[in-house]
Amino acid sequence: MSHYASPLLRVLQERGYIHQITDATALDELLVSGPVAGYVGFDATAPSLHVGSLVQIMLLRRLQQAGHRPVVLMGGGTTRIGDPSGRDASRAMLSDAEIAANIKGILTPFRRLLRFDDSATGALVVDNQDWLDGLGYVEMLREVGPHFTVNRMLTFDSVRLRLEREQPLTFLEFNYMILQAYDFRHLARRHGVRLQMGGSDQWGNIVNGVELTRRTDGLPVFGLTTPLLTTASGAKMGKTAAGAVWLNEDQLPAYDFWQYWRNVDDRDVGRFLRLFTDLPIVEVERLEQLGGAEVNDAKIVLANEVTALVRGRDAATRAAATAQATFAEGGSGNALPSITVPAEGVRLVAVLTQLGFCASGAEAKRKIAEGAVRIDNTPLTDPAAVVRLEPGTGARLSLGRKKHAVLKRES
Repeated sequence: MSHYASPLLRVLQERGYIHQITDATALDELLVSGPVAGYVGFDATAPSLHVGSLVQIMLLRRLQQAGHRPVVLMGGGTTRIGDPSGRDASRAMLSDAEIAANIKGILTPFRRLLRFDDSATGALVVDNQDWLDGLGYVEMLREVGPHFTVNRMLTFDSVRLRLEREQPLTFLEFNYMILQAYDFRHLARRHGVRLQMGGSDQWGNIVNGVELTRRTDGLPVFGLTTPLLTTASGAKMGKTAAGAVWLNEDQLPAYDFWQYWRNVDDRDVGRFLRLFTDLPIVEVERLEQLGGAEVNDAKIVLANEVTALVRGRDAATRAAATAQATFAEGGSGNALPSITVPAEGVRLVAVLTQLGFCASGAEAKRKIAEGAVRIDNTPLTDPAAVVRLEPGTGARLSLGRKKHAVLKRES
């Protein structure tokens, strides 16, 4: 379907969010009829989401911007089971206290990106532990089980791929898709939710929820997925050699977050401007036309806009100023990552790995030998070098042209 009547689907199509829709025509008609509640689920496996989850948060933002109600589902219950989608091994079990702490951290960016109030389009946060904990096992099997066949469940990617790779799939994980389907029906009954959204790997789980709700309640509900998000180089979104690009400040400094977007592949700039900023499409198209050295201007716009949305405009301004001081003026910049050097000194290899500039000691030694590492613009080429600083002093360490950090003497 190329032309939608609803503003939401038009925006989602224009900006590249749509991969699959269970019934595009009927969903389009529903969205035109009035405010629709739609949800995305997030399991609480870490104290912060990373940028791989940002497209799903932006989906909820687009939903609200188009006059609908976003529902954020925290998986306090399903986190204890583990979604097998896209995984080769079972998820580590977390305690209830760890899950609760993770949920608190995960919600941080939602406070900036969504509007929470009591209006018909105000965002809502729910936790599936609230209803899954009260389920009686036999009662649930009798009531929900007949609507699922093992034959069908084995065809979904989340199960099929794990089995093809001959990786263990526990019975606990096998139940995940049933519980996710139950979530959709519960949210439809309790909060009038009619739409579930998620990544393309969630298609099977979403379809199960659509079918369960239609069969038991006769209610037409819908699913929408986004394309698998990878960079132009084929890497998974949100993963770098230095680790995950976390959304929360306490997991990753704003400067490092800004730098991730500033350093994206030239081929990704336009796509990321569409997905992760509120810039008008006309402006995005203008920036997409920039070539040569001018593409760096578009990357700076991307970094500023995404950082402002996720971390706040002040954080974006400070990060941009630090980058200007570091690259254009040769300064050290207050927002750069830093490391404390003990009085007796520390091996340069250890500094590079602790900062996350190199994934291993072997890589750090190779970079040093290549002359890619500098302290205050002086190249260091000895892999056995030890960094020592005089009391009360500091220095700027650089790896190549894009990675910089401040070294501080231990007081």
